[in-house]
Amino acid sequence: MAVSADRSSSLAASEQQSGASAAQVQTALAEAAGVSLRAVTKAYGPVTAIENLTLDIPAGAYCCLLGPSGCGKTTALRVISGHETLTSGQVFIGDRCVNQLPPAKRNTAMMFQSYALFPHKTIWQNVEFGLKMQRLPRAERRDRVAEILELVGLSHTAERKPQQLSGGQQQRIALARALVTRPQVLMLDEPLSALDENLRVRMRGELRKIQKQFGLTFIQVTHHVEEAFSLSDQIVVMNHGHIDQVATPTELYNTPASQFVAKFIGDNNIFPGKVVRCESGSNRSDGKGLIELAVADLGRFFATGYPVQPGTEAACCIRPDLLQLQLAQPEIQQPETSAESDGQGPVNALRARITQVELTGYVTRVSLMAEATGQPLLHTLRTADWNKLALQEGQTVLLKWSAHDCVFLAY
Repeated sequence: MAVSADRSSSLAASEQQSGASAAQVQTALAEAAGVSLRAVTKAYGPVTAIENLTLDIPAGAYCCLLGPSGCGKTTALRVISGHETLTSGQVFIGDRCVNQLPPAKRNTAMMFQSYALFPHKTIWQNVEFGLKMQRLPRAERRDRVAEILELVGLSHTAERKPQQLSGGQQQRIALARALVTRPQVLMLDEPLSALDENLRVRMRGELRKIQKQFGLTFIQVTHHVEEAFSLSDQIVVMNHGHIDQVATPTELYNTPASQFVAKFIGDNNIFPGKVVRCESGSNRSDGKGLIELAVADLGRFFATGYPVQPGTEAACCIRPDLLQLQLAQPEIQQPETSAESDGQGPVNALRARITQVELTGYVTRVSLMAEATGQPLLHTLRTADWNKLALQEGQTVLLKWSAHDCVFLAY
C-alpha cells in the first residue's frame, strides 16, 4: 500500500491542465464549507445504522469515509446530504444547522456510483438539468454550463450523448453536473466502483486534481483502502456504525488506533496480549511511552503508545515492511524478551518459518508462520534486498523489529 505523498501541487498547474484561468475558478463555484456532525444517530426501526457520530470535516478538505460494507458510511453521507432524516443529533454545514432543511436547500451536491447520466440527453442537457430544476434564467444556464464544461476540459463533447464518451469522460461530466449548481460540499458515493482497475487509478488523479482546483469540500464513501489513502486529506474509519479513527493518511498508516483499523488498512502483524507495565511518556512531546505486553507463547513484546492500566487486554502491531529478517541459528530458541536496543528502545524478536514467497515486481511478499504458535505473519521488502538474503521457503528465520516502530493497540 502506498501512502500518497505531498499533494500540494500548485493551483496554477491544475488550471493550466484544464484550460481555466484563476478568475474562472474563483467565480465558478461557491465558497467551500466545513461539515460538522454532533452526536448523530440514525436508526431504522430496531436497527441502528450509525450511532452518536461526532465529526468535523474542515472546509476545502477531501475526506473519505472508509470501512467495510454495512459499517454506516453511506448512511452518514445521506444524513449530511439530507436524503435521510436524523433520529437524533445535529448536522452543520458551515455555521448553519441543516437538520430541518431538504437536500435542495443545503447547498450540497451528490455524485452517485452509476453517474446517473440521462442516456437520451446530450452532455449539455445533462449538465444543464440541475440548473433547470433551480429555474435559473436561460442566459445564466448557458453561461454556467459553458464555463463548467471548459473547466473540466470537455467543451467539445457538448452535443454528444453519454454513451459516446469513455468511462473517464462520463465521470467528469457527472462531476460537472454536480459542480455547476455551485455547491459548498460535494458528496461522492463510491464514484469509482464501476471502473476497471487501470481507469480507476487514472480517475483518482482526476478527482483529486478537480478538488484541488476548485477548493471545494469533498466527502467520499469508499471501502477501497488504497483509494482513500491516495485521495484524502482526512480519513474517517468506520466500523459497526461508529467511528474508530479520524486521521490523515500518514497518521493512519503509521499509527492505527485499534485492532480493527490495523487489520482493515493493511497487512499489519498483530499480537494480542496483556499489558505488563508502562513507562511514562513524560519525556516525549506526544505523551507516548514504552509499553510491555505478555503475548501468549511468544514472550514479552515492547511497543510505543499511551499508557494504560497494567493487566489490560490489548495488542501491538508491526507493519510488514518494518520487520528485519535473518537466518535463525538452531541453538537459539524463541526469546522471551530481547536484550538488544536500537538506540530508541528494545528490539522485539521471534522465530518463524517461511511458508511462501511471492514476487510482485519491485516488492516481494514473504509469508511466515510463528514457530511457537503457528500464527501467520507477513514481511515485505524490496525484491533486490530479498535476493541478497538468499533464503528459501521452509527455512527458519529470526524476525526482529524495534519497539519504536511497534504500535500499541489499546482496543
